[in-house]
Amino acid sequence: MATFLYRLGRLAFRRRRLVALIWVALLAVAGVGAATAPSPGSTSFSIPGTEAQRAFDLLEKRFPGQSADGAAARVVFKAPDGQKITDPKNKAAVEKAVGELTGPQVAQTANPFQVQAVSKDATTAYVSVTYKVDANSLTDDSLDTLKGAATHGRDAGLTVETGGSALQAIPEAGGTSEIIGIAVSAVVLVITFGSLIAAGMPLLTAIIGVGIGVSSIAALASALDLGSTTSTLATMIGLAVGIDYALFIVSRYRAELAEGREREEAAGRAVGTAGSAVVFAGLTVVIALAGLAVVNIPMLTKMGLAAAGTVAIAVLIALTLIPALLGFAGRKVLSRKDRKAEPGADKGEDKPNMGTRWARFVLRRPALVLVAGVIGLGAVAVPAASLELGLPDDGAQSTSTTQRKAYDLLSEGFGPGFNGPLMVVVDGSGADDPKAAAQAVAKTVAGLDNVAAVAPVTPASFNKAGDTAIVTVIPKSKPSSKQTEDLVHAIRDKGAATAADADARVLVTGQTAMNIDVSQKLNDALLPYLGLVVGLAFLLLMVVFRSVLVPLKAALGFLLSVVAALGAVVAVFQWGWLGGLFGVEETGPIMSMMPIFMVGVVFGLAMDYEVFLVTRMREAFVHGERPGQAIVTGFRHGARVVSAAAVIMISVFAGFIGSSESMVKMIGFGLAIAVFFDAFVVRMAIVPAVLALLGKSAWWLPGWLGRILPNVDVEGEGLQKQLGDGAGADSHRDADSDPDAKREPVSV
Repeated sequence: MATFLYRLGRLAFRRRRLVALIWVALLAVAGVGAATAPSPGSTSFSIPGTEAQRAFDLLEKRFPGQSADGAAARVVFKAPDGQKITDPKNKAAVEKAVGELTGPQVAQTANPFQVQAVSKDATTAYVSVTYKVDANSLTDDSLDTLKGAATHGRDAGLTVETGGSALQAIPEAGGTSEIIGIAVSAVVLVITFGSLIAAGMPLLTAIIGVGIGVSSIAALASALDLGSTTSTLATMIGLAVGIDYALFIVSRYRAELAEGREREEAAGRAVGTAGSAVVFAGLTVVIALAGLAVVNIPMLTKMGLAAAGTVAIAVLIALTLIPALLGFAGRKVLSRKDRKAEPGADKGEDKPNMGTRWARFVLRRPALVLVAGVIGLGAVAVPAASLELGLPDDGAQSTSTTQRKAYDLLSEGFGPGFNGPLMVVVDGSGADDPKAAAQAVAKTVAGLDNVAAVAPVTPASFNKAGDTAIVTVIPKSKPSSKQTEDLVHAIRDKGAATAADADARVLVTGQTAMNIDVSQKLNDALLPYLGLVVGLAFLLLMVVFRSVLVPLKAALGFLLSVVAALGAVVAVFQWGWLGGLFGVEETGPIMSMMPIFMVGVVFGLAMDYEVFLVTRMREAFVHGERPGQAIVTGFRHGARVVSAAAVIMISVFAGFIGSSESMVKMIGFGLAIAVFFDAFVVRMAIVPAVLALLGKSAWWLPGWLGRILPNVDVEGEGLQKQLGDGAGADSHRDADSDPDAKREPVSV
């Protein structure tokens, strides 16, 4: 592989104008496609295999035209202090607002004075509005009508707030989040390279890659039913890996120039060596993101595949556009001091840099560093034992939003459960008396713990055929509580038993039940997904490093960092520690997608640093250095660049903490802290400590396995032999070719 990439790098350097033109043309084509593509229609949200989804599908068949999974809104009215909502003036204002809630997308509006939607103290009432389409398909006219009704109610002196899925926020996919990350990245790159030209290349190529990826997503959004969060994830991941991959190629190119190589030769060698690491690092990220498909949640699958595509674009850009731009830059890619120095001259590299000093410290005290790192991350991981999962509702919104105010008004006037009603679907198509079956189920459910109210079974509860009924159940507890989850399971158990006696069946659905089912589905998929991703990446890293223990160490280190990151997420977003610092106004359960999402994304990113840092150690070891000295060499050449790459990635993710969308905020924080733990504790401390303790054993590979595995030559041994400067490797007895070789003690 190194030889092929070497030739590719030289070709891109020579044909730089053509290569640059191709990438600019691709960006233009993607941009035109995004601009001319039809607006995305309704973005379907389905969770195959869950009871809540089966109930929605049944309702679509039995209650056609009612859009059981359509958007819903609740307009909550509260009378001024000392007055009642039933006073003639206030009642007239509410009824006027109800009359305004019409339109082509409105399926039904319920007058609160006719459906008993008035609180016991008669101070609060709410209007339920259901729509024929989901929230993503609501037009501006429909939303304006909803907001206008609330405004007119306020003009009449009432307190009016609006909540429900119809007002769900669209996550911010661009703006200040990306700008903050790019700005910090620019500063880090300038400090690292000491050259504006060198610093600008990773930024420019990352922006081009993200531009192509996000524009392609926008162009295909309608055809592939892509949601708004898809481009947010692609932007987040694409910027981070795009900058990092380019950073490693440019850094290696500068090192080759410093050794006196000609510019084209330096570009070829940079792509042949660092480019090999980029390819395999990119593959681990793609595997992790594409592996999200095993969860079988279409939205999550599309997000993962779209982000994986953006990562693939970042790899291709690093291998082709970066050497092309290096051709345009000339020696300006070097700092001013290095440009004045003679090529190949001694630049004082005998003086240990910080990476060298740190590596030697770890080699002197490997056990102490290992224990300190493991205990430190273990302590941060403790809160993860209290992890509570759920999906955010209006109760998790900022207290300044109308959704949260409506949520609180309903809780005060009717009880917390009114914010998460359950839809109990009684399918009596096989029963002799469907009405009796529905009434029996309603009676059973009313006797369960934590039930505040059960709507009476009336003719309006049934469909036209009279064989299916919807029974609304109001819990006493709030939607995201453990008590509500227990109630859903109890209805499914005892309600189903009652229905079975009448040859009917019971299904529980609604937004609250759907959230519970999604959480359970994600929990059930976590271990299989973890096994698949870690297993595939383990095999890939075994091919890269030709070792058994190095990939095992990489996987265990990842697990430690991701659990510690989950512990930090729990402490901030669930317990509220330092919540004000990160803009967390309301604590609550951690988003159900967070653990499996972090496993996928963080694993891929963690393997980036493993590949970049340890590949350099492997390269030194293969070329004749002793195990301890190879660790020092890897840190001397790679520690500064890996540190800069980690800071860049952390800054990109941390920029999303400022998002107003709680999901994006939590993901940004979780990924940023996970990269910090993995890069600076696991890869910079625990990894060299473990390698120092293992010595030559770290690179051991059974002879039979060595013959089976393909030799992809990531470290460029074959390339250096071909170029005539790899003689040093011939005198070294590689551990994987001689598994019985005497283990040498660690030496520096």
